[in-house]
Amino acid sequence: MEKGHQSFSILFWLNRHRRKNDKPAIYLRLTVGTKRVELSTYRHVHANLWNQQNQCVKGNSDEAQTINQQLAVMKADLHRHYSHLLSLNKPITAEILKNAYLGIGVQQRTLCEAFELHNRRFAEKVKAGKKAPATLEKYEAAQGKVKAFLKHRYHVSDKLLNDVKLAFAADFEHFLTTAQGIGTNAAMKYVRILKQVIKMAVEHGWLGANPLTGFKCTYEDPQRERLTMEEIMTLYKKELIPRLAEVRDVYLFCCFTGYAYRDVLTLSPANIVTGIDGEKWIIKDRVKTNTAERVPLLPIPLEIIERYKEHLYCVYHKRLLPVNSNQRYNGYLKEVATVCGIRKHLTTHTARHTFATTVTLENDVPMETVSQMLGHKSIRTTQIYAKITQRKISNNMRKLRDRLFGEGGALQQQIG
Repeated sequence: MEKGHQSFSILFWLNRHRRKNDKPAIYLRLTVGTKRVELSTYRHVHANLWNQQNQCVKGNSDEAQTINQQLAVMKADLHRHYSHLLSLNKPITAEILKNAYLGIGVQQRTLCEAFELHNRRFAEKVKAGKKAPATLEKYEAAQGKVKAFLKHRYHVSDKLLNDVKLAFAADFEHFLTTAQGIGTNAAMKYVRILKQVIKMAVEHGWLGANPLTGFKCTYEDPQRERLTMEEIMTLYKKELIPRLAEVRDVYLFCCFTGYAYRDVLTLSPANIVTGIDGEKWIIKDRVKTNTAERVPLLPIPLEIIERYKEHLYCVYHKRLLPVNSNQRYNGYLKEVATVCGIRKHLTTHTARHTFATTVTLENDVPMETVSQMLGHKSIRTTQIYAKITQRKISNNMRKLRDRLFGEGGALQQQIG
């Protein structure tokens, strides 16, 4: 018994005033604290076959085994209901426990039940190939964060959905950013998943209304590092030892294709196809979103692919490039940056951002095209990369200068 909770006990006994075919009825006495209630088990047995000390039917007959098994199940169910009420930190009386066991009253669903249903249904979609496994991992991580918050804030393992109020979202976000040291944007993503689960609970009739609707998820605008074209070419031209050269080449490949680490890791020669333009393309579904990335190959990534066609790792594993483990890859990239004199944190994320900005958007590739190549489901995701840079401003103003003031320009003769 946990400290601070009332005593709880179950006793089976023969009620000789209730009989059937001259057999007394087996009753259950449920005691919580000083209060008790009684329940019929709807089983009957001859008095001389009842063992009161062990609270079971004597003998090994089929009848004895059946009744004893039913009593054990009944006892286990009552313990389960008691533990569930404890986890919700609700007051428990013998009557409340009896009603919970009998299913009397409206069944109240819990937050963890909602998460379990949400994630189970999503897992079924992943199994059917309709959703990405990486997204399921995020949902499961969010469920773990919510459980940790419940234990930290309320000292319970679960919470009734009806007890979730608007402040729950703000308190959850505060817990993530302080007690767990998670960044603001990452914390908001967990809150967004929480809101999504609560919304599903409302749709299933488990809640009358979504209590978290009034909480707006806000995100900080992160400073996304990217390489300039000059830095890209510094990497490309630098003579490096083989270990670092391989990592540099994989990084440059990502800079010119926009592929993330998990996607470039599994690229194979089968992913290269001839496009409608007669040029080589790479087509692959993103691991993160399960959406297709279709990228025409520019000369540098084509050269890199050709360089590793006979590489032992690539031949043996049927891979396009020799990609290290994520930890080793990022570690070697630090060395590459140091050797090349680049004072930026090189990761596959910076490579992807470099592709979106320096390689494509700054060279007037339409955002819709960039969105398709990055495998984004929504162009709003692509707009994150579309910050106006000095190079983009310079390119646009040079074109404007030529149009207005160049030879034959609209304003050239007027100022001539």
